[in-house]
Amino acid sequence: MTRILTPLIQTTVALVLALGVAAQAADKKPDPTGTWKWSFTTQNGQTRETTAKLKVDGDKLTGTVSGRQNDTPIEDAKLNGEDISFKVTREFNGNKIIQKFAGKISGDTIKGKIETDRNGENSSRDWEAKRSTDK
Repeated sequence: MTRILTPLIQTTVALVLALGVAAQAADKKPDPTGTWKWSFTTQNGQTRETTAKLKVDGDKLTGTVSGRQNDTPIEDAKLNGEDISFKVTREFNGNKIIQKFAGKISGDTIKGKIETDRNGENSSRDWEAKRSTDK
């Protein structure tokens, strides 16, 4: 009888542990906290690298996005599971530019779209940011 119970107990313990690990993995929400980098090609063919520094504090998402002259705070930031969105508003020479970022977080990658409104003219492009390991 003991020979039958021992393997049964071992199997039961292994199953309980596996279910516990799976439940923890399912509960883990994507965390965008960190430095994210991506590059894009401008209309005149130059490649520019952009950096976002994001932070989650409780249920609030804050951060900045780098620009030509300085970092700009993000606005209207939302994090819902793996979905992330925020916008950045800048002004250059009297021109207002609003960029709306939306994407899905998967590990150390955010993939989505950037929609830009430049004085009423809209454009959209793909966005793929990678979490930087730089400190």
